[in-house]
Amino acid sequence: MKKFTLIFNIVLALSVVALFVLHFSQKSGKTSVATNGKTETSADLSAQFTAAWVNVDTVLNNYDMYFDMRKELEANSRKLEAELNSKSRTFEKEAMDFQDKVQKGLVTRSEAQQLQTALANKEQELYRLRDEMRMQLAEEEQVKLRIIQNSITEYLKEYNTNKGFHIILSSTFGGTMLYGHPALDITNEVLLGLNEKYKANRPANK
Repeated sequence: MKKFTLIFNIVLALSVVALFVLHFSQKSGKTSVATNGKTETSADLSAQFTAAWVNVDTVLNNYDMYFDMRKELEANSRKLEAELNSKSRTFEKEAMDFQDKVQKGLVTRSEAQQLQTALANKEQELYRLRDEMRMQLAEEEQVKLRIIQNSITEYLKEYNTNKGFHIILSSTFGGTMLYGHPALDITNEVLLGLNEKYKANRPANK
């Protein structure tokens, strides 16, 4: 039986965080307009356009939340795999016992048919359990990916309230952004802020 993939290609999947396009206003009185009691925020594009970019691969490789969630996935994968292996060994033992009894003529033909049917049902149950566990792990992985992506996006919103960039792009290996000027690279600054925020809100048992 093939073993489960522990992390389900997390790094590759996380790289799908391909483009953070965030439109924010610079902090000035000109960018807030009241309409029917509602406030509309729009960047003053007549001013000098400002942009920055983040290397998402670097962020993920150094983001504490990513490592904690990867450990959680690995631990849960090992737990489910151990459970499935235990049930598989029990089934294999029962199958061998059945074959031994049949070969030695210790059961009637009717009893052999009943035992064979019971074993076939257990085998199908193992297949069902295996598929169920795979789906469970895949779903858990996707949820964690969305949590990580959301944490980065939300932090960039907070970060940009004081920076006023019109747009923040992401750079990933093989992504849509082919080049970014080093002077516009805010990766380290963003990574530092992400880890500080995560540390402040990190569960005590981490």
